[in-house]
Amino acid sequence: MNNPAVTSFFDAATNTISHIVADPSTSRCAVVDSLLDYDGASGRTSTESADAIIAKVKELGLTVEWIIDTHVHADHVTGAHYIKEQIGGKTGIGSMITEVQKVFGEIFNEGQTFHTDGRQFDHLFVDNETYRVGNLECKAIHTPGHTSACMVHSIGGSLFVGDTLFMPDFGTARCDFPGGDAALLYDSIQRIFTLPEDSPMYMCHDYKAPGRDEFAWQTTVGEQKRNNVQVNESISKAEFVKMRSTRDEKLGTPKLMVPSVQINMRAGELPDPEGNGLRYIKVPLNAL
Repeated sequence: MNNPAVTSFFDAATNTISHIVADPSTSRCAVVDSLLDYDGASGRTSTESADAIIAKVKELGLTVEWIIDTHVHADHVTGAHYIKEQIGGKTGIGSMITEVQKVFGEIFNEGQTFHTDGRQFDHLFVDNETYRVGNLECKAIHTPGHTSACMVHSIGGSLFVGDTLFMPDFGTARCDFPGGDAALLYDSIQRIFTLPEDSPMYMCHDYKAPGRDEFAWQTTVGEQKRNNVQVNESISKAEFVKMRSTRDEKLGTPKLMVPSVQINMRAGELPDPEGNGLRYIKVPLNAL
């Protein structure tokens, strides 16, 4: 199996890590969990983070085949649509996006013009689907729990886990969003733990656990199995569900959840302009 060349980008404003995952033998690549900058106070978007990815793709002489979101992020806005417009590639997300679109389509009262069949994306991955990035063998693995549509992507044997897992010293994703389920997350993680222990694993977020000086986003399956503080191999499903549920009850809504979900469930396209030519993000009162 060819090993991918991974270039990662850390965004301090959202603690998000985006990745360019390239096949050195063909110069083909995927972009995983990209970012569009968003200022919550002003409602302004900017493309500095996405432009950095685009510049690196061009510098390395790569061709983008896929622009993948591991799920509908609630803490940052995806840059998928913008990157596709600038340098091409197919946008992709898990097929259960349709469930997320239905739930949040109702919460945000999107109306008949918003389709809930996933058509905003070029491709909807199903569980165990195989695909390629250049000559790299890839697989999409459905890992519900954080959301119903979460997927881990194995690209050339390296795992891009979205929010399913954080670094071993920080733990796992929350499960209290609509469609979230702590028991399902535990089962999803156990599935990932069956993969080879030396499989590299790349995070989508890092919050620098207490006692750690530097941000980090790469570990392995084996390190997670042995050392994850919330879900290592000695922790039972019942223990995990109790811990996760108790912790989640105390968590607030992510500060960018309202704009992020509305844009991300559209594959990064902004809501349609209204009669005055402006685009709007809705804020549902007392609903989230």
